[in-house]
Formats: sequence, C-alpha cells, structure tokens
Amino acid sequence: MEYENFQTPFSKAFLTGLFVGIISTFICLTYNLVYRAETGFMPTDIINVASIIFGVNILFIVVGLIYFALTKASAKGELVFIILFSLLTVFLAWQAEGVNRSVNHEMTVQFRGLLLGVIIIMGIGASFLVPFLFHNKKFERNVL
Repeated sequence: MEYENFQTPFSKAFLTGLFVGIISTFICLTYNLVYRAETGFMPTDIINVASIIFGVNILFIVVGLIYFALTKASAKGELVFIILFSLLTVFLAWQAEGVNRSVNHEMTVQFRGLLLGVIIIMGIGASFLVPFLFHNKKFERNVL
C-alpha cells in the first residue's frame, strides 16, 4: 500500500514540536513527582502541574515554529537549530545553578535541582528529539 503524505513542512514542524512537547510534559511531570517525593520539596509557587502542562507545551509549539523558520531560512538551518538549543540549554542550566529561591539554603538547593531537571528534559527534547522526529518516516506515517 502506498503512503500519501499530506503534511506541509510547516505543519510537520508544528505538530512535531507539539508531540515532543506532550512527551516532555509527561517526563517533566514524572520528574516533578519523583523529585518532590524523594527530597520533600513542597513549595509549588513557580514549578507546579499547571505551569509544566501549559508552559512546556506552549514552549514546544514555539520550538517547532523556530525549527521550521531556521530550516526554511538556510540549508544549514537544522544544524543552527541544534547548536542554538544545545547552547541555550547549557546557558539556562548554568543560570539555574545561581537561582536564589529562598533565604532557606536547603529549599534553594532543592528548587535548583527541580528547575535544572526540567530544563535538561526540555533541552534534550528541543535540541535532539524535534529534529530526529521531523525526519523520521515511521513517526510521520504513524503519528502525524
């Protein structure tokens, strides 16, 4: 049976970003749950279920659009995308290590661990999973 492709590069990048966002959301939620259970970190003012669900998905829709724009703008757009988001992940992880959440040192260290984990999960998804799935024919045929 012949497979017909009805996806434009724009819709493919958009939907790939959304799909990776959904996967990253589940991983971040799982990490959040396990991290809080292991460390006893309870404040949910900044990182909570709602901010993870909405924030991660909106960010990954934007990531998909950036991927589309960079791949359309240049033949090396995908390489630029991977380097850009890898560097952004490293920069944000470095900045997360300097976050001062509270006057309580233990709470600050626990918050840093939670924030760092979320940044790394999203960074891996954006830097590597979006380009990989964008070119994956099985993903295109079975998911998109």
